[in-house]
Amino acid sequence: MRYSVAPRGLFNGVQIYFFLNLQQNPSKQKLMDFKTYIRDINDFPKPGVVFKDITPLLNDKIALKAACETLFDKLNKQHIDKVVGVDSRGFIFAPLLASKLNAGFVPVRKKGKLPYETLAESYKLEYGTDTLEIHTDAIKKGDKVLVHDDVLATGGTAEAVCKLVERLGGEIVQCNFLIQLDFLNGAEKLKGYDIQALLNY
Repeated sequence: MRYSVAPRGLFNGVQIYFFLNLQQNPSKQKLMDFKTYIRDINDFPKPGVVFKDITPLLNDKIALKAACETLFDKLNKQHIDKVVGVDSRGFIFAPLLASKLNAGFVPVRKKGKLPYETLAESYKLEYGTDTLEIHTDAIKKGDKVLVHDDVLATGGTAEAVCKLVERLGGEIVQCNFLIQLDFLNGAEKLKGYDIQALLNY
């Protein structure tokens, strides 16, 4: 079996713990195991793939808040003007982070999905290429930008997004991800950027 790199949660044998301060009693702490909110779906979306389904995490209000708070805290109170979310699973946490940061949300989408004038950037896939687009008025020169996606795998998608942001004059403060697959070396394509993830493998 091989692993998919879509929004996928945790691999077997890995446990990530998050200490969440409870508002009802600040003196107490709850030990949260994110693995309990992840389920394996075999042979999805095609045979031989084990899909790591994060929808149980999204469906749980405490786990969802904990994940968002952790990603937020990784910014260390740095100012952000725009949060760029990557099509399509980056659209889950990016708007949540934008709202918490009092920033705007910018969608980066696959070619032909945005209605207004766009800027495009292509990147290599295992077989062939793909193209991402951003609205030309989405980011102003000097904007401080957080780039968010669900998974950092080989790094091609995130690299293309960073190029789009910088072509519009934005300054990337951080690239953060729900999951970083270290063994795929995606960080090599993002050298020079601050890379943060909720979960690393």
